[in-house]
Amino acid sequence: MNGPEIHVEFAPELLVFVPRARSTGATRAAIDGVSTLGHVVESLGVPLTEVGTLLVDGREVTVSHTPAAGESVTVRPVALPQRVPGAPLRFLLDVHLGTLARRLRLLGVDTAYESTDIGDPALAARSAAEQRVMLSRDRGLLRRRELWAGAFVYSTGPEEQLPYVLDRFQPELRPWTRCTACNGLLGPATKDEVADQLKSGTHRSYEVFARCADCGRAYWRGAHHDQLEAIVERALSRSTQGR
Repeated sequence: MNGPEIHVEFAPELLVFVPRARSTGATRAAIDGVSTLGHVVESLGVPLTEVGTLLVDGREVTVSHTPAAGESVTVRPVALPQRVPGAPLRFLLDVHLGTLARRLRLLGVDTAYESTDIGDPALAARSAAEQRVMLSRDRGLLRRRELWAGAFVYSTGPEEQLPYVLDRFQPELRPWTRCTACNGLLGPATKDEVADQLKSGTHRSYEVFARCADCGRAYWRGAHHDQLEAIVERALSRSTQGR
């Protein structure tokens, strides 16, 4: 590199974003005397949604700090559990996180989800308009300034994604209260009220039903209930241990 530089050391959790720093945990970055430290960190590959405390020569600074030549910067991850101002806590997931969205809804967590790719600007605008935490594996999306808040989902597997989100944000869990299809709230329903959605076997075998207030979808304890119950029980156990 030519010109003034700073030394940047990353916490191990953040090295996934900075390939050139993986061997030593640190790298050097050029500065121009104008750009903020937040801009420099993002230019190295780390979305600010993943950044917690920033230290410059051992002194805590904000992302608006303008680094000077020779400074030594330490970048720490977000402290867990992460508190997001502006309750209630709710989420927005992009097109790649459909299974995670359904599981969060199963747990009663307010979770909006786009099943088609509406583009980063539209997702960021919705996050801001509805004050939702954007969950995504798209680093470019998480760097958009208009986001209300955001978080990178590190794993590609739903079995790891759900515990991570629960540990990071500790949302209030109210299982079986939301529609997994549309996020609407569920309420009790009689068999007659949902009869048009039931096959003959289901009509004979079940007596207790719920229905979504928004889309009208019917729910009952069907063949997959044990699998869903296991997901709920694991989440509730994890939530209790984390509080």
